Amino acid sequence: MTEQVAPDTVTAAEAAVDLRKEFAEVGIGEVLDQLDRELIGLKPVKTRIREIASLLLIERLRKRMGLTTETPTLHMSFTGNPGTGKTTVALRMASILHKLGFVRRGHVVSVTRDELVGQYIGHTAPKTKEVLKKAMGGVLFIDEAYYLYRPENERDYGQEAIEILLQVMENQRDDLVVILAGYGDRMDRFFQSNPGFRSRIAHHIDFPDYNDDELLAIAELMLHDMNYKFDAEARSAFERYIALRKTQPLFSNARSVRNALDRIRLRQANRLVSDLDRVLSADDIMTLDAADVLASRVFEKGPGGAG
Repeated sequence: MTEQVAPDTVTAAEAAVDLRKEFAEVGIGEVLDQLDRELIGLKPVKTRIREIASLLLIERLRKRMGLTTETPTLHMSFTGNPGTGKTTVALRMASILHKLGFVRRGHVVSVTRDELVGQYIGHTAPKTKEVLKKAMGGVLFIDEAYYLYRPENERDYGQEAIEILLQVMENQRDDLVVILAGYGDRMDRFFQSNPGFRSRIAHHIDFPDYNDDELLAIAELMLHDMNYKFDAEARSAFERYIALRKTQPLFSNARSVRNALDRIRLRQANRLVSDLDRVLSADDIMTLDAADVLASRVFEKGPGGAG
């Protein structure tokens, strides 16, 4: 008697997959390696992105084998303080989604409330729909998403944008991935006030602050990419700078480090040009010294700016 195979059953031969070959062909390993190079630390974030990439690779294979019937929910929430790499991870996530066939184009449209919410009746819907049109086939990254909801203002039009977003996130999830980003505590309150968003978010990823060693490594990586370097004394001075700057208001992790380096480079250039009779070598032009760092207002006693 011949054994009957159900139409929706995959035979062992049909199910055979060379996983290493699949992984290499789609190229997500390259994107993950790029993320490792671009971002210092953030081990929990990188681990979660690898897990999502693995899940999507398997989903891709399941779809090919007829083992899945609908597009998985891929909308995400990135929570953490400014300068912790959320935008960079969103860009790499878009690339992974594109390589695995879950979005058509793989681009990222980054917006805040101002691009979505109008200031008068009839203005919000066209603005929101125009942004969604630009983002289709890729990723819509909404930074500080909680500002969409302002319950204290009865005449605010943010709720209209929210309703349009929720509808599109549900009905067109095979053509758009939405990433909501912002401070963790504010995002929690936002989700509590808007349960429709929470129910549509598949992946919640928290971005931790960088520690002092990681911030120093970030600074040195940024300098390397710009063909600059600290001398030994400047490196030590910048370690002190980081420790002091973190105790001051408006510290934004890697963003504050980048801003500090811009000001240090400005002081270095001014120092070099102050002596026009000097003959400069490439090393002179590349090297930042301790004076360039220590001139920052961060080292002044008492409350001061973040120079």
